Formats: sequence, structure tokens, C-alpha cells
Amino acid sequence: MRLETAGQRLKDYLLCADDGTLMRHAFHTLLATAAIFVVVDWHEIGSTNANMPAYDPMIPGALPILPPALTEGKPQAAPVEVTTDPELLKKPIRFELQAGGVLLAQGTIEPGAAARFDAEIKARGEYVKTVSLDSPGGSIGDAIAISTLIRERKIATTVAEGALCVSSCPIVMAGGVVRTAEKDAIIGVHQVFNGTGEKLSPERAMSEVQRTTADVTHHLDDMGIKPDLWIHAMETPPDRLYYLSPDEMKEFALVAPPAAVAKKAK
Repeated sequence: MRLETAGQRLKDYLLCADDGTLMRHAFHTLLATAAIFVVVDWHEIGSTNANMPAYDPMIPGALPILPPALTEGKPQAAPVEVTTDPELLKKPIRFELQAGGVLLAQGTIEPGAAARFDAEIKARGEYVKTVSLDSPGGSIGDAIAISTLIRERKIATTVAEGALCVSSCPIVMAGGVVRTAEKDAIIGVHQVFNGTGEKLSPERAMSEVQRTTADVTHHLDDMGIKPDLWIHAMETPPDRLYYLSPDEMKEFALVAPPAAVAKKAK
């Protein structure tokens, strides 16, 4: 009897719910399922690649090196060559004000980067019109904080030709009130990975993945980014990158004109 009642309630709900509600529930179910596979990948990678350099630019304390760029069904290297010296990208992110109100943000987003960015904006924010990103990613909490401040200050974001914006860097890009990517800009995403070498229990690993997924999902939605972007990240192992094509950047609203961002903000 209880099973029949529950089944009838589910049927009634599905018949009455609007399309938007059903899509949200379907998306959250997909994320929860993906989170389970992330935990499996997390432990498999830790056990089978013990000698691989510990790295994930999303995890504080990880070695800031560029991850191998291999993605199933995609080119086995970046679509174009990164023009920035890799040694510069390994260093903590630096902020350099350039001509035309462009603030270059180049390097790894280390823990504490958001505080340094906040200080930079407080000191010279009136001159900053656009943040130009060139980063292999880094601390996801700092990326969200920087992105939020960019949106609050109504600053644009861009990725220049030959520049890199991968892992958590697209989260920063999402904060721009105008978001652009020049021809041959290199933008990609992948899963969260514990590169600190810390042993986590399955329960804690699942908790961390779910929390991070929720944080990123809520932020990207607030910024007007389509959920498909983070789905691709969840589907891509942490030692690979899913490179976004120009069409995908538009489809996911990662690149967006002022009108599109203003419409989402209402």
C-alpha cells in the first residue's frame, strides 16, 4: 500500500510540475550521480598514479603545475599553443594594471589570492574596466570570491589570444558583466581532485565533492552560466581538460554581451 501511495504521489507530481522545475530536478540528479563517479575517480587516481605529480589547481596546497591536457573525443593537446611562459603560470597570480583600464591577472590562483585581488581593487579599482585572465586555475574558494567581486564592481572579463583559462579560472571569468574570449583563447574545465596527498575517507570525499559541486553550481547559476559547463567539468577526469570551442562558450553563456548579463541579473 505504501509503495502504491508513493508511486501515485510521484506520478501526480510529475504531471503537475512545470518544465522548469523538472529540468532543475533532473540537473541536480545528474550532478549527484556525477559526484559519485568523481569519488570513484578520486580514489582510483590516487591508487593507480601514486608517482604522478600531485596537482589540482582547485585544491589549496597542490603543486601548481599545468595538468596533462588529454580529453576523450577531443584533441590530445590544447587547440592552440599557450603563448605564456609556463614558469609565469606556476607562480602565484599577479595583478598588473595595463593601458585602457585592463588588469592582467596571470598565474596560479593560490589560497589568499582573493584577498590580494580585493586589496588591488580597493587601491586602483576606479581605473579597472576589464580583468584579462591568464591562469591554470587554483583555489576554488578564491576563484568564487574573485568572481563575485568582479560582478559587484561591474567589471568585464576577457581571455586574450594564446592565454590560458582552465580549471577554476572560468569561474572567475563568469563574474564579468561582459565576457569575451579572443580568437585562439584556451579555455577548459575538469573535475575537482585532491592533489594535497591527504588521505580522505569515502564519506569525507563524497561530502567535499557535494559541497564543492553545490558552491560552484550556485555561483555559475547566479552569474548566468548554463549548467552544461559544469557538467562537462564533472565528466572530465582531473588529469585531463575539456576544452571549450567558441560555439560552446556562446552556448553555455560563458561569453556574453552586456544585455545578456543584465537580463539574468533582473
